[in-house]
Amino acid sequence: MVKTKTAINEKALSKGEVRKLNALRKSLGDQIAEEAFTKWLAQQANGNGVADPNIELIENALSPLMDKVRIPRGAAYAVRRGRGRFIVEPVDLKA
Repeated sequence: MVKTKTAINEKALSKGEVRKLNALRKSLGDQIAEEAFTKWLAQQANGNGVADPNIELIENALSPLMDKVRIPRGAAYAVRRGRGRFIVEPVDLKA
């Protein structure tokens, strides 16, 4: 069986994408799998995936404050609502 040259550059893919491509090749065959994978990859690049609307709201609310707020590195923070304000607390991840 002769392998054909593929149009997919596997070195440019992430580890998860390579795994998905190989799984498709095993289950569907090379030609169909590559066609399905290119369609899936194009859909992912367009951002047609399901996005959390809460993430978008938080990003839109905090983006004007990017130059005014300094958040130090090396810590995780929890943001929650309090009486008419936001409460930002450091979170201990060593639990």
